[in-house]
Amino acid sequence: MSGDPVDPRHGGTRKRSVARLAAVQALYQIDVSDAAPEAVIAEFQKHRLGREIDGDRYGEADPALFTDIVRGTIDRQADLDRALSAALTPDWPLERLETVLRAVLRAGAYELLARGDVPARVVISEYLDIAHAFFGGKEQGLVNGVLDKLAHVLRPDDLADGRDGEPPAR
Repeated sequence: MSGDPVDPRHGGTRKRSVARLAAVQALYQIDVSDAAPEAVIAEFQKHRLGREIDGDRYGEADPALFTDIVRGTIDRQADLDRALSAALTPDWPLERLETVLRAVLRAGAYELLARGDVPARVVISEYLDIAHAFFGGKEQGLVNGVLDKLAHVLRPDDLADGRDGEPPAR
């Protein structure tokens, strides 16, 4: 999360990616510490996003997207958990997953559910990148499979128009 120079042509995209990563970290912190979401949001905005901590420079983030993902995920967590549980296999229920992995899936599910302004494939790709930052095993495949399954349920038109690599239905 530190130090990459931002290409001005892609600065907005980079800020959105950093916001997603920070949102996953904030959701993790809320989950493990039972901290109040608003306190964690304020902490991230004041002390982490775009700041230097112990010699590491944290990237600039889109603060509105960061806040929306954290608040929206927390506010709609019961609905998101139901949707995620339906997309998971019975032998790997949501409660069995590692806390960071749950945060990645919940944030991705929130964007698929509530952020129609972001194409489904972009959401999947962004959270796949985040999973790759935290995990080196099968977790990336799980994130890809679960979010893809949710995207087909929540946004079938978004995927049916050929943006998922298949020709549009006629």
